[in-house]
Formats: sequence, structure tokens, C-alpha cells
Amino acid sequence: MPPMGWNSWNAYRCDIDADKIKAAADALVSTGLRDAGYVHLNIDDCWQNPQRDAEGNLFADPARFPGGIKAIADYAHARGLKLGLYATPGSRTCANLYDDYPGALGSLGHEQQDARSFTQWGVDYLKYDWCRADQDGLEGEAAFTRMRQALQATGRPIFLSIHHEPQLPMQPWRPKVANAWRTTPDIKPRWPILMRNLDAQVGLETYARPGAWNDPDMLEVGNGELAADENRAHFSLWALLNAPLLLGNDLTAMTPEVLAIVENRDIIALDQDWAGTQGRRLRDDGNSEVWGKPLSDGSFAVVLLNRGDAAARIGVDAAEMGFEANATLRAKDLWNQSEATLRARIQADVPAHGVAVYRVRAGAR
Repeated sequence: MPPMGWNSWNAYRCDIDADKIKAAADALVSTGLRDAGYVHLNIDDCWQNPQRDAEGNLFADPARFPGGIKAIADYAHARGLKLGLYATPGSRTCANLYDDYPGALGSLGHEQQDARSFTQWGVDYLKYDWCRADQDGLEGEAAFTRMRQALQATGRPIFLSIHHEPQLPMQPWRPKVANAWRTTPDIKPRWPILMRNLDAQVGLETYARPGAWNDPDMLEVGNGELAADENRAHFSLWALLNAPLLLGNDLTAMTPEVLAIVENRDIIALDQDWAGTQGRRLRDDGNSEVWGKPLSDGSFAVVLLNRGDAAARIGVDAAEMGFEANATLRAKDLWNQSEATLRARIQADVPAHGVAVYRVRAGAR
């Protein structure tokens, strides 16, 4: 199923060290998020020493990660977590390019060497980020395949998440090479950006399958100026899309409101349920949209999305969800935890920039 966990970039960018990563690990455990499925502890860019060693090996910045990456992996594994790490196929990482991080730390020419290092350290997940690798004369499929083959040669199962630019149009080779692939530019904690990334998913559902997932980028729940309704909408839609659920907030400063959103087991269950198709847009009425997908127990998940700036009544008919047109519907509201029995149609008053989410079954109680 799609991976769940936490990534350091949205909260910290390059301002990371062993203490912050360990604190995030502890927070995943103490908040109950690990037990809800968030088991990946992913260190993004800027963990590296600015130069490789004399043999060409990558290693962690000793001032910020004095025990190296293996020590962090051991810390994560001891707490029932998995460790993720960041690398790039070209000569530079994105932080080398955009954040003035020193060095040229990409894996170009070091793919087998780096894959062996990742394995020796106990890495379970690799985020492999394009970062203008075309300027090194690289082509996407070949470059990402080299790392996939290098990882496979180590014998250690490592989840490979890739980011190729441009993200679209979608190339059919991505599901053959990677376990997840970015489908959008970088996310930001702003409603228009969330909707831009959502729109990019339309039509991509045919590429997803167990072990290979469309990735509209990490979660921004709890970041920036996102309102509670926007956070709930963001989380609900990413779950319906079977997207990787990678938290990007500061877990040590998380409010109870944010924790309640990302720990909603009913919403998480939509993300982790695969019944042969990723969630998709069923209807587009402008600011009002209906998204849905069948679930493995015969029920149907539906998200009523209000993109507009004022509350709106949004409905969905039984037939749109694959039920008989006049079916009796049992609907559970996954945010309010209320249940209702309805005839042929579900509708709700949805707040601005908000959602109503239901798990729907046919038949009376």
C-alpha cells in the first residue's frame, strides 16, 4: 500500500540535524502516528557532507549527524520505524542548486557505490530527485533505471520514489522503474497550489497499482496559513488518490487539531485500500466537484469538494457511485462520524475550501 510517514523538507529544508530527526521519530511514536501507519522517517536533502571521502563515498555531515546515517537508521528501526534518505541522479542535489548548499553531491557515476552505502546504513526508502540532471546530459528513464538496478543488486528491499522533470506528461516507464513518482511541481501550503496539484491527477489513475503510486507531493497539513477546512480537504483528497501520505509539518509542535486530522483512521483507510483503481474525479461542476473510488469491501468512498470561497450544497447520485439508481444508501460521514440512511442521493452543505467525505454502502441496515 502507499507509504505513510514523515519527511523533513517542508518543515526544515536544510536546517536539519540528528536531534531534529530523532525528535521526529519520537513524536511519531508518542503521538500514536506510528501505530496509525506513519512508519517512514525520511531525511530529505542537506544531510550530506559537502564532499565525498577519498574513495568517493557519500557520508553524513559529521557536525550535524555525528553518528552518521546508520545511527539514525538504528534509532528509527528500534522504534518500529523505517528510514528514508535523499539522493539525485545528476551531479548536484536540489539544495546545491537552489539553497546554496555546498558541494556537488549527486549520484552520477556513483550509483552502485551509493546504493551499497544506503544498504549498509539500513536505508529503507530512497527519494531520488531529478534536480536538472538533464544539464548533465542524462535521460530520465535510463538515469532512474540505473539506480533501480543498483538498489536491486544490493538485495535490500528499498522503496524508490522518483521525481522527474517535467512531471507531466506521464511516461509509461515510471511504474516499471519506481514505486512512486511525482506528478506535480513542488507543493506549497496554499489553497491554489493544493488545487493545482489535485488537478494534475485527473486521468493518471490508470497508471497506479499496488507497489506503484502517483505522488502529488508531500502533505502540507499543519503548515503555513492553511485553515482547518483546507487541511481536512487536502488530507482527504490525497487519501482518496492512494497517494503516499508523508507528513511535512514540525511533529514536535503539532496542535491537537492537526493531529486529529492526520490521525483520522477512517480517512487513512481510504488511502490504504486498493480495489483496482485509484480515486478519480467523477464530476466537475466548476467550484463544486465530486471525487470517488470503490473500496475492497464493496462500499464506495466519495469526497464532495468545494473549491469556492462560499459554502455550497453538493450532492452525488447513487448511480454515479456505481449503485442502482434508486438504491437505499447507508452513508458514514468520515469527519463527523455520523451515519444516515438515504434514498438514491447524498448531499451536504460543504464549507468554503472544504470537503464532506462519506463511505457509502447500498442496502438498509
